[in-house]
Amino acid sequence: MPRYMTLVRWTQQGVVKIKESTSRLDTARKAAEAAGGKIHDWYLLMGKYDGMFISEFPDDETVARFMLSVGAQGNVTTLTMKAFTEADYRKIIASIP
Repeated sequence: MPRYMTLVRWTQQGVVKIKESTSRLDTARKAAEAAGGKIHDWYLLMGKYDGMFISEFPDDETVARFMLSVGAQGNVTTLTMKAFTEADYRKIIASIP
């Protein structure tokens, strides 16, 4: 399954309800699994972004639907990037003519 890296920023609403953020993460993990995906790792960050997670989903459409549903709750904004594993990277580089 494709992997994705998502950078997270809390909205004002998310900061006001920061104590609920751990239960929101648990709910997001369950929602990802219900969509056929999985959140592998979560990291709290310092700097421009507040958090980051690595996930996998069956396809781009599924991850887009999941991220839109997360954002629609109003607690976070996200920036999601497709990530290629080292094995995929090596295959891509080897295929360059």
